[in-house]
Amino acid sequence: MIESLINDECAELTQAAKKAAPVVLSTRIRLARNLAGQPFPERADVLQRRDVLTRCADQLGALPQMKKGSFFDIADLSALEKQVLVERHLISRELCDGEAGTGVYINKGQTCSVMINEEDHLRIQFLKAGFNLKSVWKLIDAFDSELEKTIDVAFSEDFGYLTACPTNLGTGLRASVMMHLPGLVISGQMERVIRAVSQLGITVRGLFGEGSDASGHIFQISNQQTLGESEFEILERLANVLKTVIDHELNARFKYLEESRAKLLDQIGRAFGVLKNAHVISSDEALNLLSFIRLAVDFGMLPEANRADVDRLVIESQPGHLQYAAQKGIAPHARDIARADKLRQEFSNLPALAFDKLEEQE
Repeated sequence: MIESLINDECAELTQAAKKAAPVVLSTRIRLARNLAGQPFPERADVLQRRDVLTRCADQLGALPQMKKGSFFDIADLSALEKQVLVERHLISRELCDGEAGTGVYINKGQTCSVMINEEDHLRIQFLKAGFNLKSVWKLIDAFDSELEKTIDVAFSEDFGYLTACPTNLGTGLRASVMMHLPGLVISGQMERVIRAVSQLGITVRGLFGEGSDASGHIFQISNQQTLGESEFEILERLANVLKTVIDHELNARFKYLEESRAKLLDQIGRAFGVLKNAHVISSDEALNLLSFIRLAVDFGMLPEANRADVDRLVIESQPGHLQYAAQKGIAPHARDIARADKLRQEFSNLPALAFDKLEEQE
């Protein structure tokens, strides 16, 4: 059912060749919305959830932003198809595990997905490659305004948008940026950064959100507070924190280059060699090695265009994508072989590492 998404040549996170950026992989903003007069999904019975699903899917399909988009009833998707959508950050694990009456609407280009009957009736998400809080906010704000012309949304003058979980009350806004932070991890500063930003109402999670590991030195950094601040204030505060994190990351990278040049060269060279020649490679190992290749691009050792290739491989080397490409479930060891085959093929097209470019930055 999801073949059109996999083959979409405009897919934001897998075909964003001109949009990839150092440090920041992608920007996402999510809005939680609920229908007035309807029980929250967790409190609703199957008939009520299905009614909400049908009503919301019809209204979403009529919006101009969803022209040529695709609607999927979660009950109709296989476990493998759901895993692929999770790996593309288009749906949550919670939606996969939801009861009957859940679905998702995804636009062409995969910059917008709307989950129906997850924790809230609607979880609207817009995302773009790179650091783009302002432009993503403009997109989702326009979408939300259009949607509220056709759907009566639960809203309180005292509390703002009403949500299933009190932590989302108010704006219902959650903004997050996916960041590549090898410098802070390698230098041992990441724990200190996490503690510092948490005191500012900012939370740090792994690649696939809450409870996931930060494989590949990739972290999601997002706001915690949704009540008591305007959308602009939330985004402005988050942007200021993120800019500080970026500065610390770049400083950590260049300090590591200055103090441990040979070790950094070795880590990048070994990563390139393994990815180009390995015949068995696990998901975690692939992500951690790809992290050093992305770092090589940032240091000018590979062409700028290859950063988007690395970001695409972070997604396409995940278990779900490998199995979907094979059109069948694959045992873990066979997946590790298939992953190595794909990476060898991809890296055979990359130029040799330009170590002299790194020497120029000493």
